[in-house]
Amino acid sequence: MLQIRWHSRAGQGAITGAKGLADVVAGTGKEVQAFALYGSAKRGAAMTAYNRIDSSPILNHEKFMSPDYILVIDPGLTFITDICADEKPTTSYIITTHLSKEELLDKKPDLKGKKVHTLDCIKISIDTLGKPIPNAPMLGAFIKISGMLEIEFFKEAFKKVLGKKLPQKVIDANMLAIQRAYDEVK
Repeated sequence: MLQIRWHSRAGQGAITGAKGLADVVAGTGKEVQAFALYGSAKRGAAMTAYNRIDSSPILNHEKFMSPDYILVIDPGLTFITDICADEKPTTSYIITTHLSKEELLDKKPDLKGKKVHTLDCIKISIDTLGKPIPNAPMLGAFIKISGMLEIEFFKEAFKKVLGKKLPQKVIDANMLAIQRAYDEVK
């Protein structure tokens, strides 16, 4: 079973990202879960979202997991929450930051020796969407790092998910954000 934990602040789109990923993956015949855990649910409050993906029915409905991927879409949470909690030795991190990977590892030494990938999802979302909603860039980075799906397949399927509630202009901007993050993640 593949397990993913998102670290975000309310309003940055982690729940939408987790649910969108689940919708796309469910379309491939896999079993999926997407859920969130948050306190006050006020915009800006720290929260986590989760995905589970498997070929067999998923019987575990607990929030506890040892994630294969940890996606941090708010750069500040890297330093004020325990993003490494319950990690596996093989856990991969994708972290939004304006810092180089070396600068990040110097400031967060407990990430040294781990699989860490970086990109600036905030900048990408501002450049493409005009606002700091970094979930779409994080999905592009995740698709690249995980190798789970081909990028063109993911974008076409995700367009259908977004088409249920967003205008075409916003969908197009999200596609640019996803592709740019896919190309830029290190």
